[in-house]
Formats: sequence, structure tokens, C-alpha cells
Amino acid sequence: MNLRISLWFGCCLFFTCVCHSQQATINWLDFEQLEDSLAIKPKKVFIDFYADWCAYCKKMDRAAFRDEGVVAQLSSNYYAVKMNVESKDTIYFGGDTFYNRELGKKRNPTHEIPLLLASREGSPFSLPAIVILDEKFQMSERHFEYIPPKVMLEILAD
Repeated sequence: MNLRISLWFGCCLFFTCVCHSQQATINWLDFEQLEDSLAIKPKKVFIDFYADWCAYCKKMDRAAFRDEGVVAQLSSNYYAVKMNVESKDTIYFGGDTFYNRELGKKRNPTHEIPLLLASREGSPFSLPAIVILDEKFQMSERHFEYIPPKVMLEILAD
């Protein structure tokens, strides 16, 4: 009898730990997937431009983009796109072709899309860069700094 109780308790504990460790994640899209999704249902677009070397980008991945509230907001109200700014890919979007013109010319070459959407006049391109577009794909907001989960929730609630 004690063996059965111990086995039952052990199984319950195991499944509780497994279920608790599964965390909701953001369904990140690329630009081709975004174009298909927008054609089916217009929705706000959240774009996270990052680079592998960007410490604050990684910090946002660990904090803001794992926060349950942020994940819920992005999943229900936005199409979320994540793009490495140093991508070597040729991207077809909106009938146009975009590629990284800086490959082989600069140490940290930046793809055309982040330069188009996240550049600021009079300031060099910087990361992290968050771009929010409305349902009509018009610029709504841009942020060029680390955004903690609480502030990210405020931004996404607008």
C-alpha cells in the first residue's frame, strides 16, 4: 500500500513539475510569414530587431519576452516578428526584394529592412530596436533601448 501511495505521489509531483516548467512562448514570424498573415487578417505588428552580439537584446529575450503578460499581449493582439539585423537572407515582402547591401563592406552589416524601419535621422542605427506598426502597416511607435517587462506591457496595452 505504501509503495502505491509513494508511486502515485511521485507521478503527481513529476507531472506538476513538467507542466509548470512549460512556459508560454511567442510565436515569432519572419517577414514572409508576416505577409501571408496580414493578407488573411490585418493586425498590429511588433518587430524586434536584434543582433547576436547585443547584450540588451539578449536581456529582453530573457526578461520581457518570457513574461507571461507580454507573451499573452503579443500572442493575442500582434503579429510578432523577430529579425537578426545582420541577416544575409534575401527577403521578398510587399512585392519588393530586400537584402543586406552592407555584407562584406562593414564589420556589422545591417540588412535593408531594419535600416528602413528603425533608422533615425541624425543618429546611428542602434539596438535593441522595437518597431510597432498599426493594422494598416503604418509606423506607430519605435523604441531604441532595453525595455523591461513592466514597461513592455504598458507599450503593448496602448
